[in-house]
Amino acid sequence: MSTRKLKVVLTRRLPDAVETRMRELFDAELNLKDVAMDRAALEAAVQRAEVLVPTITDTIDADLINGAGEQLKMIANFGAGVDHIDIDAAVARGIIVTNTPGVLTEDTADLAMGLILAVSRRMIEGAQVVAAGQFEGWTPTWMSGRKLYGKRLGIVGMGRIGQALARRAKACGMQVHYHNRKPISPRIEEELGATYWDDLDEMIARMDLVSLNCPATKETHHLMSAERLARMPAHAILINTARGELIDEAALAEVVARRGLAGVGLDVFEHEPAIHPGLVGQPNVVLLPHLGSATLETRQDMGDRVILNVMTFQNQHRPPDRVIPAML
Repeated sequence: MSTRKLKVVLTRRLPDAVETRMRELFDAELNLKDVAMDRAALEAAVQRAEVLVPTITDTIDADLINGAGEQLKMIANFGAGVDHIDIDAAVARGIIVTNTPGVLTEDTADLAMGLILAVSRRMIEGAQVVAAGQFEGWTPTWMSGRKLYGKRLGIVGMGRIGQALARRAKACGMQVHYHNRKPISPRIEEELGATYWDDLDEMIARMDLVSLNCPATKETHHLMSAERLARMPAHAILINTARGELIDEAALAEVVARRGLAGVGLDVFEHEPAIHPGLVGQPNVVLLPHLGSATLETRQDMGDRVILNVMTFQNQHRPPDRVIPAML
């Protein structure tokens, strides 16, 4: 077992307990100001770090990796998604990449279900009316939303988060449908009462709600294109808690402008933190500031997972959450 502490550079502020533990275990360089590193700062970081701990807001592309110093041996991502990291370039340089899978599953599924409820039942609109002092009492026809019981939910991407969302939807009496690269196991499919569609276009044309829960890849970029958005029924609701790049945001803004969908709920955006102005301030659109994993417990768990991966690597063993191109 190695006794030398690895030089670990964190690109953002992490929970205090995580940072403290990292200082104990590693030669950890913290970002106490919590200002996102610009390109120059990232280029400098990979010249001195043996382990870089980035987040989703950091672009770790081939140029950055190829320009790194020979001492950089590991990129331990704080987060499950690794679409901001060029895995092929890292593997070519012999750099290990890890992530934090599993720990944010339930929180992200909670948020997706929360958006489904908020959009369907017009919760944000109602809260804004009350906050503005405009609530004048109950009436039979005012602020009517849409019930969830019996509705068809199409889940795009039936991994951990998709399955967790399916369990919540089933508990609410919804009919679960899904599209995935391949069907899930018959046992889980039976447990969820889920119907598999190998053709995404066929599925979304028949759903009352569609939730995006797949990773961002070259194949899924603008998965919800203008053409595919047009296939959704006008009464349908679109939810995205995965990655903003899955939706052509300009096309979605046009659909919203002509009321082509009953509602939209987004926690992620194509050009985050920028949001297409056509989506802002719309009564049937709920926008959240990327809150998917934002609970105290999960952010701590994510940090603990980073520490486990780095510690395992420091002890010259294979990190449990190593990411390889074949997994993507």
